[in-house]
Amino acid sequence: MTRPRSLTLDLCAAAAAVLLVAAAVLVGRTVYTYDTLIVGWPPLLGRWDPHVGPGTPAAVLVATAAVAYGPALAGRLPWRALLAAAWGTAMAWTWSLALVDGWHRGVAGRLTTGQEYLTVIDRWHDVPATLRDFTGHILLRSPDNWPAHVAGHPPGATLTFVLLDRIGLGGGGWAGAWCITVGATGCVAVLVAVRALAGERPARRAAPFLVLAPAAVWTGTSADGYFAAVAAWAVALLALAVTGRSPWWAAGSGLLFGLTCYLSYGLTLFAVIGAAVLWLGRRGVRERPVLFVPLLAGAAVVPLAFTVAGFDWWEAYRLLVERYYEGAAGVRPYGYWVWANLACTVLITGLATVAGLRRAAGPLVRRRGAGAVAEEPRLAFLVAAGLLALLIADLSGMSKAETERIWLPFALWLLPAGAFLTRPRAWLAAQAVLALLLNHLVATGW
Repeated sequence: MTRPRSLTLDLCAAAAAVLLVAAAVLVGRTVYTYDTLIVGWPPLLGRWDPHVGPGTPAAVLVATAAVAYGPALAGRLPWRALLAAAWGTAMAWTWSLALVDGWHRGVAGRLTTGQEYLTVIDRWHDVPATLRDFTGHILLRSPDNWPAHVAGHPPGATLTFVLLDRIGLGGGGWAGAWCITVGATGCVAVLVAVRALAGERPARRAAPFLVLAPAAVWTGTSADGYFAAVAAWAVALLALAVTGRSPWWAAGSGLLFGLTCYLSYGLTLFAVIGAAVLWLGRRGVRERPVLFVPLLAGAAVVPLAFTVAGFDWWEAYRLLVERYYEGAAGVRPYGYWVWANLACTVLITGLATVAGLRRAAGPLVRRRGAGAVAEEPRLAFLVAAGLLALLIADLSGMSKAETERIWLPFALWLLPAGAFLTRPRAWLAAQAVLALLLNHLVATGW
């Protein structure tokens, strides 16, 4: 296929994604009411609020520099320097976008609102007793029921902020800084995994798209950005383990996979991405099947610790599903959100990712070639696993709305599709413009 033809198809895919978002906005605002969708600016949880703030100049500067120099630097820097630069730039991008809303509204106040984790810190004076009694407060009709985000996640999520408070890093400012700092490492983890499984060339090409993602609008400072990074490092360490590095990386991977399941119930779907890693690294798995021992041992640590402490994950999930339909999910129409959620995904991953996914379909189907060409189907397979996990979450009906935040962990694995694109600067500019418009025109709920 000629390059002009490929570019035309890329633009058609991007145009289709724009139409999907436009349809979600128009249908959400004209067919449904707020009392039905329970979001202020469908398909996003937020409200129309054009504004600028102290982070605006920095955000524009970071975006301009990343577009102008990102692709060249990604191809030229030594690998470790590239990882450091990716983390630093992702931090700068996320911080600047968060500070468009100012320090309190954009950072310090995000995790202190009525439905967030920090509102219950004082109820965790006795951690073992709270864990034993955790499920007794999940349902809305239960006494002293947990706020929405606390009830909606296993206690590992809330316990993170309890531990921060215990070591002297209490309050919304420190919690926000934790989520941004850890969340920004997610792009590094994906780069490590892509290099291990598909090669350094596609990892370098993907780096600017991982750094300059519109998802950063919600990574700062949603706890889901932190969850995304933990899950991403679980995958990255597994990729290192199956591609010839020390099998003890598998222990670290298992430990983080176990932690991931106790940060968010929905992230058990990362088993799909983990299975893709095992498939891509099947030669290493066959040569060193012993790596399953540290992997499974590591994966047992966190579940065992919580179970011994008295928390029943399965019972909690059963009660969560009941509470889910007691609240907004019982009203929000599946028929709208099953496709409007995908419009949210376009907004957090950008048009470049849509075009990249279109291009990834070719190598995924062909799956032939050698050398540099063989890198493409391997990357396409990894990206497809991330997309499959996201689609399962969508069809489950347990993610009706707010997926701009909830699906950050899955979105992170779609972004490397940008490595398939030609003219990266133009596509990066589109990513940056989308993020800046969203952050400056909509007061996001997270």
